[in-house]
Amino acid sequence: MMCLPLFALIGGLVVYPFVYSIYLSMLSRDMHRFIGLFNYQYLLTSDTFHLVIFQSVLFAVTAVFFKALIGFILAHVMHNIRGRDQRLWRGLLLVPWVIPPALSTLGWWWMIAGSYSAINWLLTAAGMQPVAWLALTGWARFWVIVVNVWFGAPFFMIMYLATLKSVPEQLYEAAAIDGATGIQKIRYVSLPLLQNVISITVLFSLIVTFANFDIVEILTAGAPANSTQVFATYAFQVGIGAGNIPMGSAVSLFIFPILAIFAIFILRGVNRRTREAI
Repeated sequence: MMCLPLFALIGGLVVYPFVYSIYLSMLSRDMHRFIGLFNYQYLLTSDTFHLVIFQSVLFAVTAVFFKALIGFILAHVMHNIRGRDQRLWRGLLLVPWVIPPALSTLGWWWMIAGSYSAINWLLTAAGMQPVAWLALTGWARFWVIVVNVWFGAPFFMIMYLATLKSVPEQLYEAAAIDGATGIQKIRYVSLPLLQNVISITVLFSLIVTFANFDIVEILTAGAPANSTQVFATYAFQVGIGAGNIPMGSAVSLFIFPILAIFAIFILRGVNRRTREAI
């Protein structure tokens, strides 16, 4: 009985919209005829949607990998700083994650967009030619990933740092007595204890990154030539921009099976390690 309000909240805000999206994705563009799986069949034969799938996977996997790596390094650096200095640096490094992503993305856009951006101004002042960072496919993808990494790495850092704080110092002291180097301490002490936290954090970040909208929409809006479109921006473009809500619903629902595959593999590893620990 005490859980009923929670069930009602989840049902109203998660289950009902999900089921209704499935229903919408099976309607015609005018939303008056039931057409079954036609929208999904059309998307699977669309070259643009193939590009969206590739870009979404590239964007999410690459960004999450570097966020996890940078967060892991920063967590160990912070863990070895003592006293007030750690609190100071920890607060400063959390700033990118605290700032609303739309505002921080606008700051990055100001630095790299157009001929008169801050970086291009520096290049011109150094006697070099300005670069159309967001008009070239490779550079546009690069900057979208960089901004996402810059925004998300502090989250990984604080999660790993919290876990490192719970690791008994005696384990590191015993490793030092056995002659372990700093890298060996990380490999044989930190990593085994952080594996489950890393897995859960990576899974959570994959879900958030696959559904990311604001960074891509503000920086490139999918340009050039849809080469930076991800599921969220393409669903918005098709569903809201082009007025084809059933097709937009079908695009957004393609995230679910991809995330389900990642979740199955990651959670299977977590469950296996938990059973071995018991």
